[in-house]
Amino acid sequence: MMLVRYNPWKEIDTLQQQFNRLFDESRTPITWRDFGSFPKVPAAELSETEDAIQLKLAIPGIEAKDLNLEVTQDAVSISGERKEESKPSDNEVIRSEFHYGKFERLIPLPARIQNTNVTAEYKDGVLNLTLPKAEEEKNKVVKINLDQAAA
Repeated sequence: MMLVRYNPWKEIDTLQQQFNRLFDESRTPITWRDFGSFPKVPAAELSETEDAIQLKLAIPGIEAKDLNLEVTQDAVSISGERKEESKPSDNEVIRSEFHYGKFERLIPLPARIQNTNVTAEYKDGVLNLTLPKAEEEKNKVVKINLDQAAA
């Protein structure tokens, strides 16, 4: 009978490799038919300063008139539709990574904003929103007369 030395680190290495493979496969499709399961919402970047929140959304290939943008005091909602271009029948597309159809995204904001003063710029497929923060009410100090309360 042959003795084999047990190595607990080998199991941990195997587990780490399985986790790495899991995360790699979730970010990159294995086959072309898996492209349809990828999210079709615009990528977003959110940054915050003392006075405002900056929101940047990547929406290439869509005209500004085809976007619906709604801003509340605590969230931004964007929706639209990327329409498929008509293709001549001679040029058959074999593979496409483009996503066509309707999309909608709701982005919660980290602070309350003044939704009446939002500015937007849409250039080269990137939507930049400047969302000014709402001025918080200052704490009101109320003096309580203890003489009347005791009576």
